[in-house]
Amino acid sequence: MKSKLTKSSVKEAVSQAFDECRLTTFALFHDMDEATFCSQPHPDFSPVGWHLGHIAYIESLWLLERCAGSPCLFPQYRKLFAADGLPKSERVHLPNLKEIRYYLDTVREKVLEYLEVADIEPQERLWRFLIQHESQHCEIISFVLELHKRNGELGASFGDKGRWGMERETSYSSVSLFSKSSQLSTFTEMIQIPSGEFEQGSDSSDALDNERPAHKVYLDTYMIDRYPVTCGQYRSFMEAGGYQNSLWWSESGWQWLQNAPVTQPLYWCSERSYDRHPVCGVSWYEAEAYSRFVGKRLPTEAEWEKAVSWDVQTNSHRTYPWGDEEPITQRCNCVGVAHSRHRPIGKTTAVDVYPTGKSAYGLYDALGNVWEWTASWFDGYKGFESYPYMGYSQVYFDQQHRVLKGGSWATRSWVLRSSFRNWYHPGVRQIFAGFRCAAD
Repeated sequence: MKSKLTKSSVKEAVSQAFDECRLTTFALFHDMDEATFCSQPHPDFSPVGWHLGHIAYIESLWLLERCAGSPCLFPQYRKLFAADGLPKSERVHLPNLKEIRYYLDTVREKVLEYLEVADIEPQERLWRFLIQHESQHCEIISFVLELHKRNGELGASFGDKGRWGMERETSYSSVSLFSKSSQLSTFTEMIQIPSGEFEQGSDSSDALDNERPAHKVYLDTYMIDRYPVTCGQYRSFMEAGGYQNSLWWSESGWQWLQNAPVTQPLYWCSERSYDRHPVCGVSWYEAEAYSRFVGKRLPTEAEWEKAVSWDVQTNSHRTYPWGDEEPITQRCNCVGVAHSRHRPIGKTTAVDVYPTGKSAYGLYDALGNVWEWTASWFDGYKGFESYPYMGYSQVYFDQQHRVLKGGSWATRSWVLRSSFRNWYHPGVRQIFAGFRCAAD
């Protein structure tokens, strides 16, 4: 996704990414029944079928109508699939999967025809944005399918207030080999990150508006967990009465807990076989309370990104913790891994199973598996410019959303990088969200 050699090579890379991304999109709908396709597991979320149609709508709007100057191919879908067209409750009245597949295929055929004649140099950023747009909606689809799988049983504190589970231990060979070799106590290890400057953000053609511009940040020395907090570690907080003791909670966190009382993460599984997996389904308030319980805190976004992306030996920023080579299944747990012969795992894995994916400072599991809460409010960097429209990021610069980093097992490789920023309201208990701790 970083080729800048010639216009033809960029077009070839974009076309290949569009094809690969769409194959993984359609795989989500294989053998799906009509009820799952059209229904809502919770009123805050649109049916998965709506997201599929919305992907085609946005691709047609930006590339065919606004760039190519073509008329809308399917004007009857404009109100249905526009983000501001209908309330979520009215999005259940959908064409069937076959019809929406035809919609996507027709739009894609015209898009690829346009790509052959498009002036790709000024448009490249938009094409790469649309690949990521589809990927982000497919993560939402994966999330909604998890809700269907779990019969839509959501806590009162959970809602669609952000941009965007666990099963039994996988038999994936390299995963089980490494996870059996470590003791649970090793997951408490912290790494010291020395003081100094690093480069935060990105100016690459893939970078979304909220990742730009790349800029220098100075940080004092700090400590950060080598691994995300595991279920086994979080269990100690629960067993010590962490949900009943206001000592560990901030004032706003304790108020959140009183308004929506919970005693464990969303869809918590008590089986010890999950102890090596990252805890997930926790709100920012729960993550903050656990951090206080163990005498630590949540890392700032800058602290997280430096520990994950900075290579002090070369004094340079890494796209991924391991370097600039694209994600493969030997390095992280994500979806749609480029150039891989292995199937994505489709669930969380133990936090120590990807030693080849660690950062220069030695952090494990920083990309994929679960999103990680940070202490930072979501806001624009100095010099921020909206793209491709103001509402994509800027409307969330409201000091009401906390930044999450790193991606989940449902995140695709096209949006998986050290600089990528996600955001949720701190009270959201997202199935894909976990955290790691830091300390001064």
